[in-house]
Amino acid sequence: MRIKKHTLFLFLVPFFLVSCYEQERNCKDFKSGNFEFTREIDGKLETSYFERNDSIQIETFRGHKDTSSVRWVNDCEFILQKINPKSMSEKNAVQIKILTTNAKGYTFEYNIVGQTKKQRGSVTKKE
Repeated sequence: MRIKKHTLFLFLVPFFLVSCYEQERNCKDFKSGNFEFTREIDGKLETSYFERNDSIQIETFRGHKDTSSVRWVNDCEFILQKINPKSMSEKNAVQIKILTTNAKGYTFEYNIVGQTKKQRGSVTKKE
């Protein structure tokens, strides 16, 4: 019986250590800079480029520029609101939460404020 308890203990300790592991998030490294975001739209990969400082983000997509205000909720979450929306849908704010970071960029989830459907993406920081 003693051996079984010992074996169970040796099995459970690594499990608990792994389950408690939380990936590091250095979100402050991404509050400003130049970034690239590639996603699939209608079966085609599309890339947007954006420059963000602490409170403004300027995005270039398909040759058009849009400026959004950035309101940081905490170090890893922010709200984007287009400054000059051209349609009703562009008036909707977007909530972004940085999930993981690495030296090259971050993975995030985003949704329209007030909606529950979330999507994920990855951003690369440009030098």
